[in-house]
Amino acid sequence: MLAFVFPGQGAQSVGMVAALAAEFPQVRARYDEASSVLGLDLWALVDAGPAEQLNLTQHTQPALLAASVATWDVWLACGGPRPALLAGHSFGEYSALVCSGALAYRDAVGLVADRGRYMQEAVPPGTGGMAAVLGLEQPALAAACAAAGELGVAQCANLNAPGQIVISGAAAAVTRAGELAKEAGAKRVVPLAVSVPAHSALMQPAAERFAARIAPIAFDVPRIPVLHNVDVATHDAAHDIRAALVAQLYSPVRWQETIEAFAARGVTQVVECGPGKVLAPLVKRCAAGLDVHTLNGPAELRAALGGLEA
Repeated sequence: MLAFVFPGQGAQSVGMVAALAAEFPQVRARYDEASSVLGLDLWALVDAGPAEQLNLTQHTQPALLAASVATWDVWLACGGPRPALLAGHSFGEYSALVCSGALAYRDAVGLVADRGRYMQEAVPPGTGGMAAVLGLEQPALAAACAAAGELGVAQCANLNAPGQIVISGAAAAVTRAGELAKEAGAKRVVPLAVSVPAHSALMQPAAERFAARIAPIAFDVPRIPVLHNVDVATHDAAHDIRAALVAQLYSPVRWQETIEAFAARGVTQVVECGPGKVLAPLVKRCAAGLDVHTLNGPAELRAALGGLEA
């Protein structure tokens, strides 16, 4: 049983999917379509940078969406089997919904560009922060965040894998929570190079704006079920999908539980569909025994196709 996962923000890089684009016209086609929606040359930005512009949240999200959906197009064009389940890490949930048939690609491009802009505008640059905490389980880390609360919001944001959790919130509070986490036994605390404290209460203003933006967008019943970040559940009704996407902005990404749910449903093979190889090691840590492939370039694509056939 096969499942696909789609990466979120942080997987982007200048030159991503260039090797796939050199062999498969589907890649440029997706970027050309996104560019027509946004009114900017998204492919030029991805292909040549500068990285500072690509890393702006309102550019990163549509660029990654195009990369992941194009990779899906290539997979199907090469005869790759359709998965039984889908999930996306944070922003990657939009890629999953497009590939499931629930959300039109052009609608998704405009949505995620505005989503990124709302997130950036919700918190002044430099006042928010995120950090990865390694080697400390959630109860102890939640206690550290609570103790740092006098300095502002700090909370567990990405529950990625056993012993790997990202915290998010006000910069000073996140720094203090990281210090307390080390005192509690964390092996490492790694500040992330982001200014948007995603999946924290500081994203409530962005969520309110996004709720109005997403309200008129049409959603169909997914042809492939998508496990959502906020509740590790599948949804068919449009209003439930919209509600899950709005809540995702300020709610934790329950990634470990998502992969455990894959395994519980009988998934034996997982493919990471998109640039980079961020999710593959997390998947392996969350559920032993899963066979994991990536589609980061033509060689990985062929290896995945061959591995699944075997």
